[in-house]
Amino acid sequence: MTKTLEAAMSAAVPEAAAFRDAMAEVASAAHLVTTSGPSGRAGMTATAIASVSDAPPTLLACIEAGSRTLAAIEASGFFCVNTLSALDYELAGVFSGRAGISGEARFARGEWITLATGAPVLKSALVSFDCRLVAAHPVATHKVLIGEVVALGGGGAGEGLVYRKRRFGGF
Repeated sequence: MTKTLEAAMSAAVPEAAAFRDAMAEVASAAHLVTTSGPSGRAGMTATAIASVSDAPPTLLACIEAGSRTLAAIEASGFFCVNTLSALDYELAGVFSGRAGISGEARFARGEWITLATGAPVLKSALVSFDCRLVAAHPVATHKVLIGEVVALGGGGAGEGLVYRKRRFGGF
């Protein structure tokens, strides 16, 4: 074993703030995760989204365990991942809570439709993945949601919206 590897293995686990600072260096696509149900529509900005499989089409989304959106997704059993274009920069801020707007009021901006599940689909999204929730796994402070994609939407144009260094930008 090399000395560098030994040093890395014996190093202390990074503190939360140092980890968040390190993750701020990672560029990630910006998405709106949305759902609807008895309590109305809910949604949030998310970057922790990834494909899982294409047979069947499946993706994952990581959402903070105390999130109102997570509770609504678990209650409804479905969600939509809307991948944002740089033109939807303002919506990313609205759904992240930075604009001080919450709940149903967030949906006053943008044009919304539904597909198979009834989750809100942003018409200007580059792509939208309409999902049926198939699993929710608690991991530390979050839940990892597994969604089977039952319909695709979107069709917006332009560059993708990316989150890096704690800000949104087009790339």
